[in-house]
Amino acid sequence: MKQILFKNTNISYSDTGKGTVIVLLHGFLENKGMWDFYIPEFTKKNRVITIDLLGHGETECLSYVQTMEDNADAVHAVLSELRIRKAIFVGHSMGGYVALAFAELYPETIKGLVLLNSTTRADSEERKTNRDRAIKAVKQSFINFVSLSIANLFSESNRERLSSEIERVKKEALKTPLQGIVASLEGMKTRKDREVLLHLTPYPKLLILGEKDPVLNYEETKEQLENTTVQFVNFPDGHMSHIENKDQLLKELLAFFKSI
Repeated sequence: MKQILFKNTNISYSDTGKGTVIVLLHGFLENKGMWDFYIPEFTKKNRVITIDLLGHGETECLSYVQTMEDNADAVHAVLSELRIRKAIFVGHSMGGYVALAFAELYPETIKGLVLLNSTTRADSEERKTNRDRAIKAVKQSFINFVSLSIANLFSESNRERLSSEIERVKKEALKTPLQGIVASLEGMKTRKDREVLLHLTPYPKLLILGEKDPVLNYEETKEQLENTTVQFVNFPDGHMSHIENKDQLLKELLAFFKSI
């Protein structure tokens, strides 16, 4: 793993393969290891960059509130270090929010964009209240909060079938420091609505959703695609498509990369 210094904060990333650059951005309570299954396939024809976002994985915390723009700037610092001018971005959940912030700040760098179990819309008032509750809950009981949060990302029908995978994801999530969790919750709570990017940007875009996603309302999130040219793929399961629908997701992503 490699590191750069961004605003006196160590940012951890990996860089493998050759070809068109693909930047993979993990979600909340995840780290760049979530992409391990996909990298061997992607690197057959592409150069793949994975980055631990602020306060996650081996990347240090930047501040008490880590905005999506802060994360986007950190990602940009990595790409600048590597002299990468254009890339296809894939963001899972919070990683999608970061990819959207990046697309707004550095539009010339985007070659294609995949939002995986993510949304362009800002938090509703109810969702903001839930973020505040989550901040209190994680401060009161770190282990309980992380364990429940991870289990609740999977569709109910998969929780028993994928129990060993869920335990592995929990184990990784528990490595996330308290400050990183709180700072990210604060950052997600205050993020901007970027639905306009689906309408006005010229590059290919793909939205992938789970029909039984316990976190994102499937029908409401799908509404964002009205009057756009955004490609759409739906899976029958939850928020963790990279685990719940592993082989299908691999196929869809490879097809999208090939089309660009």
